[in-house]
This record gives sequence, C-alpha cells and structure tokens, in this order.
Amino acid sequence: MSEAPLFAPTAPPPRPVSGGFYLVATPIGNLRDITLRALDVLAAADLVLAEDTRVTAKLLTAYGLKAKLERCDDHTSQRAAEVAMQYLREDKVVALVSDAGTPMVSDPGFVVARAAIAEDIKVHPIPGPSSALAALCVAGLPADRFTFAGFLPPKSAARKTALEALRTSLHTLIFFESGPRLQDSLKDMAEVLGDRPAAVARELTKLYEECVRGSLSELANDPRCDAPKGEIVVVVGPGAETAASETDIDAALAEALTRLPPGEAASEVSKALNLPRKMLYKRALDLKGH
Repeated sequence: MSEAPLFAPTAPPPRPVSGGFYLVATPIGNLRDITLRALDVLAAADLVLAEDTRVTAKLLTAYGLKAKLERCDDHTSQRAAEVAMQYLREDKVVALVSDAGTPMVSDPGFVVARAAIAEDIKVHPIPGPSSALAALCVAGLPADRFTFAGFLPPKSAARKTALEALRTSLHTLIFFESGPRLQDSLKDMAEVLGDRPAAVARELTKLYEECVRGSLSELANDPRCDAPKGEIVVVVGPGAETAASETDIDAALAEALTRLPPGEAASEVSKALNLPRKMLYKRALDLKGH
C-alpha cells in the first residue's frame, strides 16, 4: 500500500513571519506533534529563548533548523528579557519555547512577555501540544469546566492548605506533580478534597504513555503511582454541588450590596448560587433595611 502524501495539494502555503514575539508550543514527547506553523516561526526566528538550550537544540536539529539560542529559565529570565527586547525593538522575530508543551504554563518566560506587552510589541501565540489538556482529554472526567492548578507545594502542610482553597470548586482540577511526591500528593488530595474520581497521566505521547484511572484513595495505593518516572499530570473530578445555606446567601448578598443596588445584587447572586432571583431580591431588601 502506498503512503498518503504528507501534505494535500490544497494545503495553505506558509505566510511570511513578521517581526514580533512568538510563544511557540513544542512537542511534549513525540517530535512529530510539532505544528507546521511552529516550524515556520522557528525557521524565521532571529532569536529563540529556550528553557534548556540543549533540549531545544535537539528539536531544531531534528527538523534541520538552526537558530541563535538564549537560555530563559527561572534564574536567567531577566537577562533573557533584556536580550529579547533589543531584538524586538529592531522589529526582529523572537520565539519563546519551553522544554515541552506550551510556554508560560508553569514555565519561565512571563517576564519577557510582560516586557514586550509593556512596549506594545506584538505577541503571537503559536498553539500546539499541552500536557494539561492532553491529560484532560484522556482522563474520562468532565472537561466543560476545569481549573489548572500547576504544581502543589512540596510539603504536606502547605499542600493541604493549597488544596483546601480548591475544595469547594465545582471544576475538574488539573495538577502537575513529580514522581517521588505523587503518592503523598494523592493521599493529601483524598483527605482534603474527598475520595473523588481521578486519573494519573504519565509520559503522554511517549513510548511508555500511561493513564491510570480510579478514586484518589485507589490511586494513592496503586503500585503504578509509586514514584513513577516521567512527566506526570493528575486530573481530579469536580466536587459535588451543595445547596447554599442561609448564612452563605446572606454573606453573598451583603458583599454584592456593597457594590450594587438590591435588584442587581439579587441577579448576580442568583446566577452564582443558582437560586430564584425573586426570593433573593426580597432578602436583599430586608438586608438593606427597606
């Protein structure tokens, strides 16, 4: 069987890459996941800011590209911003990449983007791979509303405090975690959030790709979650919706009434708590002393 052509004859041709700052998503494992537009930008870049220049050099080499590389990690982002701004002020093409996935998502580079925005320089997203979204897709949990919470604190006490702030969220939660801390994090999640359905996704798009699903307590005791290797994303299902108490209603109305007249305050709280506006309007008038 003959192979299909790599590109359809009607595929849109590449457009010229104009000067500006480009946030370029790169593969999270499988190098074939890079987009054509990302390759266009990297080929045209006068400067590429990279979290680890050795990792980015391998990616460029795989596609026969060469570029001037500047390190941009947590320790060098300020210097990288200064170098990048010199190029950008001359209307040159500067690209920012992370080691894997979409830049700015739990990755350095925020300082550079802020500097570019402050000088009204065009900032362009070049979308592509994201381990958080890839894990959400395969977790088998609600994906209509989700909260990305990044890395939790390494110490249990601080981690539980951070989880407590997310306990009442009705969104699916997405976390990054390291292998050695995974089991302890899952135990703390089960204790603070409740034994919700969850999934642990590991090494997505790579040879040993794996997604383990179950309750948080089951995952915490699963041998596959005992210090696994590779990049790890934990996806936790949303909490159960509970009816608001009278105290919650009054607190929400009292806060809204500091900003809004009774009618508008009732409408805002009605949407937030999914309660009848008419009842809330009457209560808002009572609180105002009308």
